Amino acid sequence: MTLVRFNQPSSVFPYRNLLNGMLSDFSHHSGSDSRASIPAVNVQETDNGFQLYVAAPGLQKENFSVNVEGRLLTISAESKQDTDETEGKWTRKEFGYTSFARSFTLPEAVNADGIAAKYENGILSVTVPKAEQVKPKAIEIK
Repeated sequence: MTLVRFNQPSSVFPYRNLLNGMLSDFSHHSGSDSRASIPAVNVQETDNGFQLYVAAPGLQKENFSVNVEGRLLTISAESKQDTDETEGKWTRKEFGYTSFARSFTLPEAVNADGIAAKYENGILSVTVPKAEQVKPKAIEIK
């Protein structure tokens, strides 16, 4: 088998690099870059439960939804923005839409009724308490 290198002459399409650059910029800003639309989540285990920290700046607490169904904890958010500016004969209208959903499987020994969430300074904090029977206890030595 022989490998043949194929170079298309630049005279056929001299603006190929410009077009490729524009398309890659468009794909990044149109939301097709999944890393940009899913926020980072840190999970910390403590003696009393688990703490989840979701980095989601620019949203409001009304945008979030935290649900528990069985052992599945789902954190989601949705935000819509409309901008409409009219100046003279020109009108500019832009639409913005952001959404994400993250799901986590909870351990069996958590108190789902005690789950609480708080949004402050761009961070959503979700507290998942452990059930009483799995919390570490100090045993008194007699």
